[in-house]
Amino acid sequence: MTIKWGSGLLIAGGLAGLWLSIGLFSVAAAAEALRVGSAAIEIAADDSMDMAGGIHPWRANGAEAPLRATALVVARGNEKLAICSCDVLFVQKDFVDPALEAIRAATGIPPERVLVHATHTHSAPSATRVHGYQRDPRFVEGLAKAIADAVIAAHAALDAHPDCRLRYRLGEESSVGQNSRILLGDGTIFWIGNRDDAVRPTGPFDPDLPVMAFETADGKPVATLFNHSTHCIGAREGGKRSPAFYGLAAQELEAEQGGHHVFLQGASGSTHNLTVPPAEMVIRIKDAVNRARAAATPREVPRLLALKEPFEFRVRVFDESAEEEAVKSYCRKRVGSEEAAEGIAQVFRTQRAEIAPHQGEPRTSSIQTLVVGDVAIVGVPAEFFTVLGQEIKRQSPFRHTLVSELSNDWVGYIPDSRGHELGGYQTWTGHHSYAEPGTGERMVATAVNQLERLHEELRGQVRDQGSTGGSGR
Repeated sequence: MTIKWGSGLLIAGGLAGLWLSIGLFSVAAAAEALRVGSAAIEIAADDSMDMAGGIHPWRANGAEAPLRATALVVARGNEKLAICSCDVLFVQKDFVDPALEAIRAATGIPPERVLVHATHTHSAPSATRVHGYQRDPRFVEGLAKAIADAVIAAHAALDAHPDCRLRYRLGEESSVGQNSRILLGDGTIFWIGNRDDAVRPTGPFDPDLPVMAFETADGKPVATLFNHSTHCIGAREGGKRSPAFYGLAAQELEAEQGGHHVFLQGASGSTHNLTVPPAEMVIRIKDAVNRARAAATPREVPRLLALKEPFEFRVRVFDESAEEEAVKSYCRKRVGSEEAAEGIAQVFRTQRAEIAPHQGEPRTSSIQTLVVGDVAIVGVPAEFFTVLGQEIKRQSPFRHTLVSELSNDWVGYIPDSRGHELGGYQTWTGHHSYAEPGTGERMVATAVNQLERLHEELRGQVRDQGSTGGSGR
């Protein structure tokens, strides 16, 4: 067993690769002021790079706003946490993990205390193999560098804000998204194309928009974190690189309100905007963030905790003929021309051929939980169905819980079991969806277990302080 002392406790080896960071606490640490640093680094991209977010690759003609890695570092005594949100479709552990090691070397923050997130903009170059395109290695190199540089710069900014406070508010925005897995008249689930025969949504929409406002003691904004659960599709200008409506809102809020704005995509694997123009979505998100921030109330932050553990799952076993029929029949009816339908079907055939030799294989990713005072942030490595994210929040022992999908890695869509039974694009086998049914429920159970253990750590702290006369609740 290996034990590392510093900003946290890292246990490995004898626990089969368990990463556990529960932090070290003392009365002196509790008395330390909250320090906050933030930074944003542009991710290098150009028009020669294949763009992600569709079935086929495309090329952009310029950018309507920069793609960024935006980082937030929070420190109290020896405890530190970092969050880095990137304007990309996905991040994957093969380039995130080296960036985490660079961050550790420069700042001392261990990897289990850093959450790296993809906002899921569909208007950025490709960082992974999915559908009809490969990752662009030049873009990935620049992305990994931006992740490390952003966190390192945010860490360096801690000393500029040595006495900060957190204000929190659970806001709401209920108009920019909806459950998009709509049951159609023929019994299929809507993806693209005509939906005139729509019957009903097959799951929930989550309107929660929590806001964490980090400020100086005199109220000057340092960083604002917000979270919402709609697919990040929608740029003002078509054909250009863009952080899409959430990222555009974040950058405009920075210019108008001050402080960096960090967006975390919630559980939105089953949620899209189907009706609102992107320019209007930006306005509505900005308004919701501003309203929540104005109403936010101070929260004490006696502890900064983190827990990150490996999560094992298996590649699903699938029926090739059934998969082929599901894709072909939907596309022929809903997509339009026979040529377009066949083009999509061929992309899925190619993906299934690549996945077929790996059926039943175990894969390992990770699930992570960060705690800032009484606010918990759960990071899952998937396009997580909304019902699963809501279940984590429902079972959480913390007063406030945020779910951050597409964090630290990407393992495709993760539906709930009912979603698998209903079928549809999100369950068709491909690089976008390959985990076996039941994986989503297991992710929920793992996340809830982490939340319960960290909550018990906080309760233990309070009990200990009560018996010794401490006051740092």
